[in-house]
Amino acid sequence: MPAESLLEQRIQEYLDAHWEEIVADIDALVRIPSFEDRSAAAESAPYGPGPRAALSAALDLAKRMGFETHDDEGYVGYADFAGKTDTQLGIIGHMDVVPAGPGWHFEPFAVTRKDGYLVGRGVIDDKGPCVVALHAMNLWRALQQEGEAPWLPYTLRFIFGANEETGMGDVRYYRAHHADPAFLFTPDAEFPVCYGEKGIYNGLLTSANLPVETRSVILFEGGTAINAVPGHAQAVVWADAEKLPAAEGIAVEPVQPAEAARLLADAASQAGVQPAPGWSAADAHLARIVATGRSAHASLPESGVSAIGLLANYLLKNRLVEGQERAYFRVVADIAASTDGTAINLACADEHFGALTIVAGFAATKGNRFTQTIDVRYPTSITGDQLNGMLDALAQACGGSCAKTRDDVPFLVDPESPEIQALLSSYNLATGEDAKPFTMGGGTYAREFSRAASFGPEKPWVQAPAWAGSMHGPDEAVSEDLLKEAFRIYALTIGKLMRLDF
Repeated sequence: MPAESLLEQRIQEYLDAHWEEIVADIDALVRIPSFEDRSAAAESAPYGPGPRAALSAALDLAKRMGFETHDDEGYVGYADFAGKTDTQLGIIGHMDVVPAGPGWHFEPFAVTRKDGYLVGRGVIDDKGPCVVALHAMNLWRALQQEGEAPWLPYTLRFIFGANEETGMGDVRYYRAHHADPAFLFTPDAEFPVCYGEKGIYNGLLTSANLPVETRSVILFEGGTAINAVPGHAQAVVWADAEKLPAAEGIAVEPVQPAEAARLLADAASQAGVQPAPGWSAADAHLARIVATGRSAHASLPESGVSAIGLLANYLLKNRLVEGQERAYFRVVADIAASTDGTAINLACADEHFGALTIVAGFAATKGNRFTQTIDVRYPTSITGDQLNGMLDALAQACGGSCAKTRDDVPFLVDPESPEIQALLSSYNLATGEDAKPFTMGGGTYAREFSRAASFGPEKPWVQAPAWAGSMHGPDEAVSEDLLKEAFRIYALTIGKLMRLDF
């Protein structure tokens, strides 16, 4: 292994020579709108054409670097840098993204450079970090070819996922066909190093049967993903738009007669009924109510403002809903009212993870029922079954139900283990800090493996410009300097992990 001072010199030389190439590689991946579309799934494209195209592009990039690549039927792919033994150390990132959603001021599916930042869907979650980590792996390949590094003792495998955002079925497929690496990290979280992740509960709240011909709200929808505070929501209601009051974050407009008739006909069709008397274009007086909040990841919901919460509260405050309809939107408003679950008596905490968090992420109208997804990040002091029981009781009180759709138990690794300490020391060496490992509410690939950690590249304590958006939100952005620092850290980390006994 080269001495650390020589390695740091080689790292900087690689960055100087290849940075524009790295940015171009990120741009090539960002240009692929790789959000899940199972309606267009096909052979070797189980998550749709976008994730398939992005996975192919990542594997092509790794192959051009000289790594041996393999495609596991479109579920996942990997690139190997062979070592002296078959014992593997792994890096894993994902090529899928959440949909762009509204509110962008830049083209979401291309990299825009502004004031030292890269902007585009996936620049921080997770295409940008993947490209940087892959180039760190390529640095070691170059060092070996140039005779400055010996043949590494372990095989280094970079795993490219295609389903991280919507279920992690890619990892389940991978683990069913391959052994776990001896240790693995994912560049899909925050620095310095995360050794534990909260439990993740997902549920689907469903209203009582509310016949479309008798209810007040014809359409209620919002959000773009289960695991994000919704930044946008809208409702179409029976009301005179001119008589509805103004409110912060709320815009009201009349629905024109032709569109109103179409919306009502669509609603009746979805509910399997005939349009009711008085639903003609001339008689349909509908108002569209649009709520604008601030999107945020479900692991850090306190930084967001729930548009679904704003909208539900507006309906309640202005008496636009009554009976079971009102009861349902009262539950939705209460779920969105407090990110720690206080409003619905779910609040709890523990020594490892701190407080529980809850997000009402994605709302929809399905025939005679409204649905609302719920994302809870929970500590060890409560279980997913307990959460589901409490949420289902709330739902039943308004005539509905809540079904558990996901439950991942909390994940913890010993923070004093040699692997965690190797990652931490690499971070501290590169930054000059004396940082400590931490736990978080985010759910990454790390929790799916027997021994793993999530490892950068975000630094949430560093202030970004007001225009720079976060992951899952509009104008997703990342500092070029942060990515360069991440490259240094990952390159150092590979060397330190190769010195450990596995």
